[in-house]
Amino acid sequence: MRRRRFFLVSGILALTACQALAGPPGPATPTPIRLPMGYIANVQFAPFYVAVEKGYFAQEGIQLSFDYSFETNGVQLVGAGQLPFALVSGEQVPLARAQGLPVVMIAQWYQRYPIAIFARAEKGIRSPQDLRGKTVGLPGFFGASYVGFKALLYATGIPEEEVRAVDLGGFTQVAAVREGKVDAAVGYINNEPLMLRRAGLDVTVIDVADYAALVGNGILTNERTIRDQPDLVRRFLRAFLRGLRDTLRNPKEAFEISKKYVEGLSGENEAAQWEVLQATLPLWEAEVPGRSDPRAWEEMTRVLVRMGQLKEPGDIHAAYTNAFVEELWPLVERGR
Repeated sequence: MRRRRFFLVSGILALTACQALAGPPGPATPTPIRLPMGYIANVQFAPFYVAVEKGYFAQEGIQLSFDYSFETNGVQLVGAGQLPFALVSGEQVPLARAQGLPVVMIAQWYQRYPIAIFARAEKGIRSPQDLRGKTVGLPGFFGASYVGFKALLYATGIPEEEVRAVDLGGFTQVAAVREGKVDAAVGYINNEPLMLRRAGLDVTVIDVADYAALVGNGILTNERTIRDQPDLVRRFLRAFLRGLRDTLRNPKEAFEISKKYVEGLSGENEAAQWEVLQATLPLWEAEVPGRSDPRAWEEMTRVLVRMGQLKEPGDIHAAYTNAFVEELWPLVERGR
């Protein structure tokens, strides 16, 4: 049944594509939307800040506010139909659908899975095989870091028992690596390794995306919103894609705009946060930004099944749609 609904939605989008070509103005009364971000205010959300500051959401008849709550809250609220959109990590989508939540990723914002394993260079950890016999710290046995760690082991054929995974009980990977409590740690490639290097340490990094194609962070909605309010989805994504386009083209402007929304981007922390944005840009770049690779969804699902987090793959193709971004990006790229 879900597969049939997916193809029905695709048909509706094809029939209404001409509406996007005309770029209709938004409704006279703005639609208030609260967007769960899944993290604290951060320069990594620059495309959204740019889109708000430049009036792109307002032009689409959307009054956007940011909700910096936990990621799973956004998944639950969108799945229950209480909110139309949320930002989530890719693995959350099949997990939520397995619980009966009809969520759908409509734009894969991060084209590369942003997880990495990092260590002090003196540890000699330069490839996945070097992890054998080593202690690796994780913020917990959950979420994107845990999935990325497991996916790396599976992809490289390293038996799990040959790597000692340690639950650090929180996001203390930087301190654990710096103080030698673990040989290596798992975190975001555009965050923790940069912090260690700024502290003057020589760091080696293993990029999970070099070994496993997984679904990165994206924009979530639900089947009902796609079915009943496709124009709202289209307007929301068009504003976001315009902000993403501008951020990729002019990151310095985006950084300056982000200062209004994120504390600590000025003064002594400015150079550090500028590094974060520069390290993040390559994670977003693609021929069609926001487009999902079906192979990444298949691999993500296989990993989750092998981890025991999913009993069965389910209907993978119902978990995402590329119809909106493939329709809108060519228009946005041409400045429409």
